[in-house]
Amino acid sequence: MTHNIYLYIFVAAAVSCLIRVLPLTLIRGKIRNPFIRSFLYYVPYVTLAVMTFPAIVAAPQVPLAGILALIAGVTAAWKGMNMMGIAALCCVVVFVCEAILL
Repeated sequence: MTHNIYLYIFVAAAVSCLIRVLPLTLIRGKIRNPFIRSFLYYVPYVTLAVMTFPAIVAAPQVPLAGILALIAGVTAAWKGMNMMGIAALCCVVVFVCEAILL
C-alpha cells in the first residue's frame, strides 16, 4: 500500500473547501428561524472556549494555577474588564500560583 502525501493534501483541501463553500451556495436567503439564528450566534464563542479550555488547564506546570486563572478571568470578564486586562491578570495569577506552589 503506497502513501501519496499529495493525495492526502488534495483530499483535505477539497473537504475543507466543500465545508466552506456549500453553505454559501445552498443558503441564499436570510435565515429567519430564531433557533438557527441563535445557534449560529453562539458558534464562535463555543469554538473559542473549546479550543482554549484544554490549554488553560494543561499549559501551566500546576493545573490548579490554570483553574485559578480561569476563575479570575471569568470573574474579571463578568465585571467588564477589557481583553488585554483579562489576559494580563490571568498571566499574573498563573505566575504567582506557580511561584507559591512550586
